[in-house]
Amino acid sequence: MTFPKIPGLRWWMISLIMLGAIVNYLTRNTLAVAAPTVMKDLGMTTEQYSWITATFQATIMLQPVCGYVLDVVGLKLGLALFVSAWSLISMAHGLAHSWPVFAGLRGLLGLAEGSANPAGMKAVSEWFPAKERGYAGGLYNIGASFGSLLAPPLVFWVITYHSWQAAFVVTGGLGLLWLGLWLFFYNSPAKHTALSDEERRHIEAGQETHLQGDGRKPSILTLVRQRNFWGIALPRFLADPTWGTLSFWLPLYFMTVRGFDLKQIAWFAWMPFLAADLGCFCGPTIVVFLQRRGVSLINARRGAFTAGAIMMIGVAFVGVVKSPYVAIGLLCIAGFAHQTLSVTVITMASDLFKRNEVATVAGMAGTCGNAGILVFTLLIGKYVATIGYAPFFVLLAALDIVGAVILWTVVRERPAAAS
Repeated sequence: MTFPKIPGLRWWMISLIMLGAIVNYLTRNTLAVAAPTVMKDLGMTTEQYSWITATFQATIMLQPVCGYVLDVVGLKLGLALFVSAWSLISMAHGLAHSWPVFAGLRGLLGLAEGSANPAGMKAVSEWFPAKERGYAGGLYNIGASFGSLLAPPLVFWVITYHSWQAAFVVTGGLGLLWLGLWLFFYNSPAKHTALSDEERRHIEAGQETHLQGDGRKPSILTLVRQRNFWGIALPRFLADPTWGTLSFWLPLYFMTVRGFDLKQIAWFAWMPFLAADLGCFCGPTIVVFLQRRGVSLINARRGAFTAGAIMMIGVAFVGVVKSPYVAIGLLCIAGFAHQTLSVTVITMASDLFKRNEVATVAGMAGTCGNAGILVFTLLIGKYVATIGYAPFFVLLAALDIVGAVILWTVVRERPAAAS
């Protein structure tokens, strides 16, 4: 289909990706908000709930498969297939009647939803010059926090007026609506008829020549031998447990430790994700600030990550403050800080790797991040009943500091002249 020329089309495309990420994180967070009701209805224990979330984390670690598919078949077709799958699987949650069935469905959901981050990074690398990638990455990552923000009030409303089963049907159905928009509006810069010649030149002029790629299929074995891959993957392994804790455990923490009911959870559980939305733009702003003062792009990204890690120290005190409202405030700082550093390290895949490798690298790094969430989730499920949540909040703060050290010591900038 031929479209009229649209000014600033690249920002419309990344906004479409952001909308898809909202739906992605809304569907994956539906269970977390519904968990108190589902667990009571089906007689689940906390440990069984941890196994359900762990199954999701185990299969979402297959992100390299998603990234490889996206690199090989193309972003438009590949993401359409994955969105169709995750929407239907989410709706099928309404038919679950036991924790093993939930675990199986969460496993399938994790595999399909693992496509979101590689797809976003591939779109950023294709549609944006280097100097704009930080803000573009921040914009699409708003989808993660806004989807998580939207889940508590929406799921609470559906459960209150219908049932927890209906909540999964509603959120899955939104994915199918977005799929129609995607198939109608999206195309690559090379094929999109609404892209003006001026904007095309702007995009191409800002792309690093040594990262253009040669069109060959990415080699996973070659990528894992590169120190730059581990330089961004290990910090994700250490940092992503914060997001997993906010997404999967926050409603249960509010209920079991702070004494909140479902209505109070709906009122407060979205707040850290609103703060996370703002954090999505903090990292890119720090990068621009440092670059204007002569700092190289990679060092500026490292500086932004470090700033986020320092802010994360506040989460260590969540478990010891007496006021639940102070705890909420500290969790909001954690959401802001995490997205500050997370957006930064995710974007570095497009700074360090070739265009035909970006989705695969983003998927592989995402695997490491989700492996961190998996380990942390299992630890919480096993030990929270005996030691409480406080030690885990302290550990989250410490892990990000270690991640910053790794980012500074392992990553090496690619010379501009590299082939």
